[in-house]
Amino acid sequence: MSRPTIVLLHGVGLDHTMWEPSVALLTDRFTVIAPDLPGHGTRPPVNDGVTLADLAEGIVGEIPAGSHLVGFSLGALVAQHVALHRPELPATLTSVSSVCRRTAEERASVLARLRTAEADFPASTAASLKRWYAGTDVAPDRVADTKATLRANDVRSFLNCYRVFATADAELAPDLGTIGIRALAVTGENDPGSTPEMTLRLASALPDCRAVVIPRARHMLPVERPEAFVDSLTTFIGECAHV
Repeated sequence: MSRPTIVLLHGVGLDHTMWEPSVALLTDRFTVIAPDLPGHGTRPPVNDGVTLADLAEGIVGEIPAGSHLVGFSLGALVAQHVALHRPELPATLTSVSSVCRRTAEERASVLARLRTAEADFPASTAASLKRWYAGTDVAPDRVADTKATLRANDVRSFLNCYRVFATADAELAPDLGTIGIRALAVTGENDPGSTPEMTLRLASALPDCRAVVIPRARHMLPVERPEAFVDSLTTFIGECAHV
């Protein structure tokens, strides 16, 4: 009997390596696919004006039909777009540390971060690392790996993708209620950007979605608390399989 497939989509400025702590806990039970999004990792830079649809179109070839689709941050928005426009591909949808229907204040905050990145990319990277890892017990070498991945970005391509991350939740919002597959929305209790309130918004917007908030975790949930993340994911997938 073939094992179920999980497809993992990373966040903006990152690449497939962010999933390593979680993949190590999944490969005994699942076939795991963790591709790089367009403009990230081994993929060429993306052009000005790139859209969420472009990012999704650039990844659908990596998603076998019947997969359990999991997206983190920007990857969650890409996964939601795939679920909307290619519903034959994912069996389930899991949004990790996802934004949803940002308020005016939340929108202003992320656009301010975009302006910082435009003006001073190294400062933006340092601020991201602090926002993601401050006060956590994530190993210093893992934080260093994240820093190296961020610093390796083509800056213009990163800014183009970050602009998608900053705005695409508004594009998705009117159609979330048409996503018919079972869904999970999970985030960290102390995530300052993709807040628990946003996860509850997403769970309310999707027709069949459970919200899970992991205690004492920040934004990089799959890195900081991989066991708790994988437990919530595999419990959800197991329940879906037995319906």
